Amino acid sequence: MKILVTGHSGYIGSVLTPMLIAAGHKVVGIDSELFQQCTFGDEADTRVPCLNIDIRELGAEHLRGFDAVMHLAGVCNDPMGDLLPETTHEINHVATVRLAELAKAAGVKRFIFSSTCSVYGASTKDWVDETAEPNPVTAYGVSKYRAERGLLALTSDDFSPVLLRSATAFGFSPRIRFDLVLNNLVAHAFTTGNVFLKSDGMAWRPIVHIEDISRAFLAALEAPREIVHNEVFNVGVTTENYRIREIADIVKKVVAGSEIAYSEGAGADKRSYRVDCSKIAMKLPNFRPQWTAWSGAKELRDKYTEFGLALADFEGERYQRLAYLKSVIGQGFLDNSLRWLPLAQAWRSGISRRRANGVDDGRLSGA
Repeated sequence: MKILVTGHSGYIGSVLTPMLIAAGHKVVGIDSELFQQCTFGDEADTRVPCLNIDIRELGAEHLRGFDAVMHLAGVCNDPMGDLLPETTHEINHVATVRLAELAKAAGVKRFIFSSTCSVYGASTKDWVDETAEPNPVTAYGVSKYRAERGLLALTSDDFSPVLLRSATAFGFSPRIRFDLVLNNLVAHAFTTGNVFLKSDGMAWRPIVHIEDISRAFLAALEAPREIVHNEVFNVGVTTENYRIREIADIVKKVVAGSEIAYSEGAGADKRSYRVDCSKIAMKLPNFRPQWTAWSGAKELRDKYTEFGLALADFEGERYQRLAYLKSVIGQGFLDNSLRWLPLAQAWRSGISRRRANGVDDGRLSGA
């Protein structure tokens, strides 16, 4: 099949794209390269035909001829959503629904949306499945849930939205995110010797490796229409629900010599939910997750060792998503709507030129 993947160079996309190609699909990517500067380790092999364009600028002509759209692009976490709530709404909700409308008009049959278990927010139930009433508590979670409702309203005999609510992601990627709980705790333990918790660690969180998220996308793509049409799936493994302090204990055992530490005044996290993922296991038998928190922590430890990681790296401007955006906006390369400004052209060209010459100096300014 011919697949359009938005955000194909991002944290998940840089893992999903090679997986789709290996499965025999033709892939075209869409990515504004917002995090072009943030590659950790070796660049991903995502050399597919692509458009370096903001999803808000896409037209119907960009959607014709595809069998499916996999929509990953968007504002990716709670801190960014809190910093730019209006932009988060514009990209994650409005632009997502608009993209689906264009896809439907262009004859695309299947639209697979990267949603999130964050839509469950502060759950009052011991366990939540896809029938639970969402209760998002952040701008990010609200934007994703509104997008879900907009997509389901477009359902027709010729257009099948599929909503994949992923658990909290973890795992190595060339565009790694250090704001995710397991990635972050291993990074702190590796660089400082402390498994550093910023809350009391009592909140529940489901976690899932990005390779397994990618396997869910592939399974949803290849499943018969009647299985996935107008369906919502929690993506993860039911046994991979943990209290944050349980994840911290795993990290302590994986990273030798580390100890658990709490930030001063660490309190409760209002986001707490345990997610039942039995539906995807039953409906999509080709979805076979392979990772656990234990194996993921070991992978991250080994990758941090292989490529080298310092505290200043993952908490600084280059790899910390929020700090990076603030820096790029502050330097006049990006506006508050997350659109590139003319000043950024030479800077971005300089990044690409240095990479082509085998230089990756981590500079945030200058060409």
